[in-house]
Amino acid sequence: MTAPDLPAELKAALDARLHGLSRTDAAARAGVISRTYRDGGGSGAIRSETDALAYALARMPATYAAVTASLNALREITPHFAPKSLLDVGAGPGTASWAAAEAFPSLQSFSLLDANNALRALALDLSRGSTRLRDINYQRGEAGAALAEAEAADLVVASYMIGEISESERSALAMRMWAKTRDTLVVVEPGTPAGYARIMTLRQQLIAAGAHVAAPCPHDGQCPLLAPDWCHFTQRLPRSRAHKQLKSAELPYEDEKFSYLALTRAAVAQHPARVLAQPDVTKIAVTARLCTDRGVISAVAPRRDKARYARFRKYNWGGAVFDDGPPSAE
Repeated sequence: MTAPDLPAELKAALDARLHGLSRTDAAARAGVISRTYRDGGGSGAIRSETDALAYALARMPATYAAVTASLNALREITPHFAPKSLLDVGAGPGTASWAAAEAFPSLQSFSLLDANNALRALALDLSRGSTRLRDINYQRGEAGAALAEAEAADLVVASYMIGEISESERSALAMRMWAKTRDTLVVVEPGTPAGYARIMTLRQQLIAAGAHVAAPCPHDGQCPLLAPDWCHFTQRLPRSRAHKQLKSAELPYEDEKFSYLALTRAAVAQHPARVLAQPDVTKIAVTARLCTDRGVISAVAPRRDKARYARFRKYNWGGAVFDDGPPSAE
């Protein structure tokens, strides 16, 4: 599986652009941009080269880690999937394209779409030194209109972007993205109740249109979770020195919470259960909350069952459980 930290080529490209950049100014700009996103705004606050770079330094590592985790889950379910073409919708600085290039060596063509000039310019600049991404095709335009002109791709990715458009636009965008998907569509959103709700609306709509869920769900049926619960996962990623300075952070790592959905044209051959939270480990038993094709259960591995107990101890939040036998339930 692909590591969650930025690839060496991308780190080098970002580091090269730090020379002469005021960290104080970049941190202030990143703060404004982050507040705009938290308040429901989009990339409109990113207007200049410095804005784009500040955004990339602050958000690119976490976005990359979340997309990578989502693609790793997809690869685990569909190990023979070898896409040759990628369509990155709402590409921003190209984060998802970098993640897909690392996850799928089979990719040969990369098409990116975004309306933000500053982020597009930065993406093109960062990709120039890449062996895989130097020839990306990056079209500027609003996602809906740009999709109409885009070529279909084996893999379509939309990361952290459907929340930037209105609710009325999302339904049409979902259908346009699916129409451009030859095989697999992956959508990644913040791991908040609102992000999860957007994912679930898209899930229901596209299943009705003939899509099948590959991950994280072990079925194509209705999500069994009830509010205030919601399906989300977390990915830990290392923080660089610049990243820590920009965020005024002391910890050498960051935990990015995200929700995601991978949809395929053909039903997948295997539908493993999914670990919905970090298991509770005691000296008596390990209890794992699992989403299964029979609903959400609390599977228990008592310590006296040494093999099962050891297996459960290896479970991680977000992981797939392929063959555990009939689970015991609390």
